Amino acid sequence: MDAPRVLWILGCAFIASALGSRLKTPALPIQPEREPMISKGLSGCSFGGRFYSLEDTWHPDLGEPFGVMHCVMCHCEPVRHFVAVLTGVTDSWLPSSSGVARARFTLARTSLSFSITLQRMNRPSVITFLDSDGNTAFEFRVPRADTDMICGVWKNLPKSHLRQLEAEQLRVSMTTADSKEEGLQGKVIKHRALFAETFSAILTSDEVHSGMGGIAMLTLSDTENNLHFILILQGLVPHGTSVKVPVRVKLLYRQHLLREIRANISADDSDLAEVLADLNSRELFWLSRGQLQISVETEGQNPRQISGNISGKRSCDALQSVMSSGSALTPGKTGGVGSAVFTLHHNGSLDYQVLVAGLSSTVVGVTIEMKPRRRSKRSVLYDITADFSAAEERGGGRAVGSCSRVEARHIHMLLQNELFINIATAEQQESELRGQIRMLPYNGLDARRNELPVPLAGQFVSPPVRTAAAGHAWVSVDEQCHLHYEIVVNGLSKSEDTSVNAHLHGLAEIGEMDDSSTNHKRLLTGFYGQQAQGVLKDISVELLRHLDEGTAYIQVSTKINPRGEIRGRIHVPNSCELGSRGEVVEEAEFDDLVFVRDPAELRKDPHTCFFEGEHHAHGSQWTPQYNTCFTCICQKKTVICDPVICPALSCPHTIQPEDQCCPICDEKKETKQTTAVEKVEEDPEGCYFEGDQKMHAPGTTWHPFVPPFGYIKCAVCTCKGSTGEVHCEKVTCPPLTCSRPIRRNPSDCCKECPAEDTPPLEDDEMMQADGARHCKFGNNYYQNSEHWHPRVPLVGEMKCITCWCDHGVTKCQKKQCPFLSCSNPIRREGKCCPECIEDFMEKEEMAKMVEKKKNWRH
Repeated sequence: MDAPRVLWILGCAFIASALGSRLKTPALPIQPEREPMISKGLSGCSFGGRFYSLEDTWHPDLGEPFGVMHCVMCHCEPVRHFVAVLTGVTDSWLPSSSGVARARFTLARTSLSFSITLQRMNRPSVITFLDSDGNTAFEFRVPRADTDMICGVWKNLPKSHLRQLEAEQLRVSMTTADSKEEGLQGKVIKHRALFAETFSAILTSDEVHSGMGGIAMLTLSDTENNLHFILILQGLVPHGTSVKVPVRVKLLYRQHLLREIRANISADDSDLAEVLADLNSRELFWLSRGQLQISVETEGQNPRQISGNISGKRSCDALQSVMSSGSALTPGKTGGVGSAVFTLHHNGSLDYQVLVAGLSSTVVGVTIEMKPRRRSKRSVLYDITADFSAAEERGGGRAVGSCSRVEARHIHMLLQNELFINIATAEQQESELRGQIRMLPYNGLDARRNELPVPLAGQFVSPPVRTAAAGHAWVSVDEQCHLHYEIVVNGLSKSEDTSVNAHLHGLAEIGEMDDSSTNHKRLLTGFYGQQAQGVLKDISVELLRHLDEGTAYIQVSTKINPRGEIRGRIHVPNSCELGSRGEVVEEAEFDDLVFVRDPAELRKDPHTCFFEGEHHAHGSQWTPQYNTCFTCICQKKTVICDPVICPALSCPHTIQPEDQCCPICDEKKETKQTTAVEKVEEDPEGCYFEGDQKMHAPGTTWHPFVPPFGYIKCAVCTCKGSTGEVHCEKVTCPPLTCSRPIRRNPSDCCKECPAEDTPPLEDDEMMQADGARHCKFGNNYYQNSEHWHPRVPLVGEMKCITCWCDHGVTKCQKKQCPFLSCSNPIRREGKCCPECIEDFMEKEEMAKMVEKKKNWRH
């Protein structure tokens, strides 16, 4: 998560967004955000003038005339990503600087990792975090290095500083060895754009000691060549300037103007969000090479300007991949492993180091690919097989090289975790190993930058295990002789109530290891995610010696393979003859993903659904017992069940099998139907749709299935056979000639005329298609000019609100209550407006007198 946000659990809104993402429509531009300040520095969300803590859920109050919406659920999610723009400080004890730095922060539980890049400044010696009072909260000593990237972690943040971080009350500063020379400072803020960012730029000024600077966060649309960007600017507009200042945002190539956008900013609101539409092939090429420049310049007298080159987003996170046979295009269990690490450079070149071991046969292909768009048809982007060299032992080898011409679109996909690396062998010529190239968040382990990970494979276990799993691990020993480790796995064997343990074994002969021997075996950690990391501070001299000699190994075991499922031999040179120094402490950190969700863990998960006596994990899908023709999905404690929508059949005669939900063609048509299905399966020009995870024949149309909402009958998708693309559009309802159309089924998109004859509509209303002049409110439909009191679930009819249909637009108004001069008004049951108690008593007396007069007359 990248910012505290309110999630609306509301059908219509989510159908639109889910349909858009599933159909790969152009991504929405990154929007600037300045969220309301959180009350009293607490961690949570502000909504409707009220404050909610993290993980709170509530029904939103939309104000007049609707009040509390009981059919809508909101959820406050925690912040994860933050950013800071550091510029020269002119109004504090820090000297001004011409430098600019960009800091990106990731909060994982109580650890705040940071990646800082800087320009026009020498490498600093100290980075200081300042609290809301300006006091030092944490100080990080920057190690010497010949790079403009600084990586670090602030561990174990106190709750008070966590609250200040969430409330944007922390600042970060950096100074060089001679603090009198220069220094930078900036405020740590949260921003949604961090989640989508794939390109970035640091904007600097040619003026000396200007205090100006900024950053650009950019991303490409998912399908269109539109470049969306957010600018966060500092010092471009002098403080105290209250008026809007016009600026020009320019896209340049070697000082040649390509695009220009005009906008207005102020000192208090200097963020800017825009989009550069339809980049041509040359612009995309320059973008991939880091040769495009973005410039921001004020207009008028004494213009001020900052600019910087755009390149792929840089951070301390690691681009890596674990390749396993379980993730192959045709999943298998070979016990082999593939491990890869990547480095993306400013100029768009991509370095790679790939290691494979334990394969069934020789390697015939090493490729970087996209997800297959069609069944059995891979989307190969870069073939790096020429760089592969086979090892002496059978089934192993490595590829080391660089892709010098990575396209901008592929850089975007790479940094969005959308690319894969595939290993083909002589026996499995399509795919024996495969893995997703994934960004691994920085956690302070420097071994990632200096060493390749150790591969973990079933073939390395004694005896070898034919498993679908694989993994790799980074291991290092620091100056205090503490062992730091990080393990990443893929595809571990799963069984009910499976627990996963990672063991570090220090035995001279790995093949003769006996589980009963515990002299040099240490439990590192039990974990449930795709990775585990931690520090082991209590290490024996014997174990350290085995690490130094390369006779130790890491093993990951499961209940299915308690003697080890994957293993890797590790060699960590060290000079710790006297053993580890320091207190006996063991630390471990784990991610939130889960290998196998055992019942005990499911019950603890706050997002688990309990339905028909069973717990279901968030995102899981199943067929309910009460009706096998329904499909249910768990969405954060909420179960959503939809009926199975049966496809339309082209045959004239159908039958309804007892054990199936949908009718099928009868036997006379069965042969023809089977042939058609086989043609769909075999046709290489078909389309694969992610929603229903099925292949569709060229030219066919269908209603898209969008989890968790089921079939969307108000949209129709078409398979374009020539390109393999799926095109979806909204259903156009036919014009109706009846005055009161009806919707026969709740899932139908268009209404129909009832069977009985009804007066026709006027000519001007016949062109309104699906009765556009009528109004839909809740589950009801109302004619033009019709009035009603709205009904709210759990509340009933709201008689104090009157709604009416105004040519297709629903308008509502609450009864206007008179102003009361009394201090203690009362509200009587069934009445819309409060009353003064004096007036109420007077009315009661008047009513009694009227009643008495009636009685006298009788």
